[in-house]
Amino acid sequence: MNEPVAPFPFAVLAFSSLFSVVNPISGAPVFVSLTAHLRHAERQRAAVRAVLTGLATLAVFSAAGGAIFSFFGITVPAFQITGGILFALMSLRALEHGHEEVPETSAPGRDPSIVPVGIPLIAGPGAISTVMVLVGQAGGASHRLALAGALVATLSVTLAILLAAPAITRRLGETGMKITNKVMALITAVIGIQFVINGTTAVAVQILRAAR
Repeated sequence: MNEPVAPFPFAVLAFSSLFSVVNPISGAPVFVSLTAHLRHAERQRAAVRAVLTGLATLAVFSAAGGAIFSFFGITVPAFQITGGILFALMSLRALEHGHEEVPETSAPGRDPSIVPVGIPLIAGPGAISTVMVLVGQAGGASHRLALAGALVATLSVTLAILLAAPAITRRLGETGMKITNKVMALITAVIGIQFVINGTTAVAVQILRAAR
C-alpha cells in the first residue's frame, strides 16, 4: 500500500487537485455570460450564492464519503481508478475544444447562481469525484482537516475569481482564456493519470499479497 502522506503535503495535493478540477478561471467567462442581465451588486451576490452552493455540495460528499464507500462496498483504489479515468476524459475534451461544456439549464432572466453555476460549474462530477478520492486517501482526523482547509481555500479563490470575472475576461482576452484553459486541462489530466497509477498500484500490491 502507499505510504501515508503528512497532513501539509496532503493539503497541497487536495488544493491543487480541487482547484484544477473546479478551474474557476475557465468558469469566469461562463459566469459573466450567465449573469450578463444582472447589475454589479446582483452579480456579486450571485457569485457568493454559487460558491456557497458548491461548498455545501462538496462538503456533504466529503462528510459522507466514508459512509458511501462502506454502504456500496467500494474500495478506495476502485474510486481512484474511476475518478482518474473521469478526470482524464474531461481533460481530453477540454484540450480538444478549449473549454468544458456546461449545460445551459438556466432560463434567460433568471438567477443562475445555484444552477448551473453552483452545480455543476463549481460542484460538478469532476469536483465531487475528486473530493471522494481525497476522502478515501485521508488517513485520519488531521488529513480530514487538511482536506476541509483545502476545500475552503479552493472555493475562497473561486469566489475571488468570480467577483473579478468581468475584469479577468477582459484582461486575458479570448486567446489568453484558451491558453489558460488548456494549461489547466493538462494539469487535470496529469492528476487523473496519477490517481489511476495510485489505484492500480494498490490493487497490484493486494493481488501479490493474496498470492503469497
